[in-house]
Amino acid sequence: MKFSHNIILVAFLLSSCGKGFVDLKPISNITTDNFYQTAEDFKNAVNGAYNALRTGGTYGVDSYIFGEIRSDNSMAVASGSVTDQDEFDRFYIRTTNPFINNRWSNSYTSIARCNAILGRIDPITMDAALKARYIAEAKFLRALFYFNLVNTFGDVPLVLKEITNSDEGYDYGRNPKEEVYAQIEKDLTEAAAALPPSYTGADIGRATKGAAQAILGRVLLTQKKYAPAAIQLKAVIDGNLYGLVLTSYADFFKVTNKNNKEAIFDVQYRSGGIGQGNSWPNSFAPQNSGNAVIQFGGGGNNVPVDDLVNDYEAGDQRKTATIATSYVNPGGTTIPGNFVKKYFDVPGVANDNGNNIPIIRYADVILMYAECLNEAGFVANGDAFTYLNDVRRRAGLGNLTAVEVPNQAAFRLTMEHERRVEFAFENLRWYDLVRTDRAITVINGKAGTIKPVNPVTPQNLVFPIPQSQIDINKTKITQNEGSN
Repeated sequence: MKFSHNIILVAFLLSSCGKGFVDLKPISNITTDNFYQTAEDFKNAVNGAYNALRTGGTYGVDSYIFGEIRSDNSMAVASGSVTDQDEFDRFYIRTTNPFINNRWSNSYTSIARCNAILGRIDPITMDAALKARYIAEAKFLRALFYFNLVNTFGDVPLVLKEITNSDEGYDYGRNPKEEVYAQIEKDLTEAAAALPPSYTGADIGRATKGAAQAILGRVLLTQKKYAPAAIQLKAVIDGNLYGLVLTSYADFFKVTNKNNKEAIFDVQYRSGGIGQGNSWPNSFAPQNSGNAVIQFGGGGNNVPVDDLVNDYEAGDQRKTATIATSYVNPGGTTIPGNFVKKYFDVPGVANDNGNNIPIIRYADVILMYAECLNEAGFVANGDAFTYLNDVRRRAGLGNLTAVEVPNQAAFRLTMEHERRVEFAFENLRWYDLVRTDRAITVINGKAGTIKPVNPVTPQNLVFPIPQSQIDINKTKITQNEGSN
């Protein structure tokens, strides 16, 4: 992050002492009481909350397992340690799977950072506008972490204050997801009212008013609240601060073009051997490829399936920007095999790439808005087509009209395809399929290639609660139906 050079101390101070949400408390009251004293302390605390976006269980290195491996976009290499990923790919996740445990524990640790800021900042003497911004940033980030949790597990504990005694954690059971969504909407609405429209200099990359509105639009759309979602998304469009990177689709993802006009909110990374790099390019490059694809080799994770490769239309520039189907080894031999190339960089050391990871970008906003318009009522060649075609033209494709997309149902399927190829490996595919009620039909329809252990049912639309959380608090934390 441009603003992350002060995060190391606060990341230590605000770490969780244990694995369960009941342990989400500062390391010691003495330490944190001494820490939360000045505006500079709170700047560091807010930076630490942003840094939590990089943890594997939130929006960091493991997020592709939930959004992509779980979907029909990619598969895990089912050997060694990645058998834990195969459980996601083929729908037999154990309640002890480490990735679901990390999502839970990392998310609640991150929420604890936000709660500590919100609970301690009011009495501090500092610039009023800066205080209001820090509060808004903490609310924005808390909403993001809760959105991840509710999308993953359904009903989850709603913790809105700093826990200073581990015994307090036992008071929290699973709140209905409707209550969690209501709090997310409240946090984002309040954040949007207080956040600035943009930043300059070292603050670029922080949450903006447009980021809060865009995420709120996604949250509302996820709940099928189409009219309110449309209002938020249109506000981002009408703000005229964002737009598509029109030079090429690939240009959005270049390390040299980070935080461009299409980037509404990204997880920020910096290479350079300072512990703030992104591991995805190395993780996704083919196994045993040496330095042929990327320096320091690849892990072979998140392998694109042929079904996705074949879903791109002829001439779609997004295909070659996103996926490679072979590489040439040092001996000059072409080695076949699909791999993700979307986030390519040249690392100085292994797993130290400079790519940002988008959480939401302008293309998503206009496609979600088009979806809302279609749900309000299909209009042949109306505004929904305009926004859809804006994205298609950037990819080098022609416009679609009501001849090819003649009704509301056809537009929904067109949007499903368009979002798949536009946002491949941005961790949206599984959640798109769930929110549109298409996950069961799509996954079971491809059972011959995905090979789920059992047919996908409504019980598979959320993930198991980590067994460790049930063991910690058996009277309050219950398991999702059908989990193993």
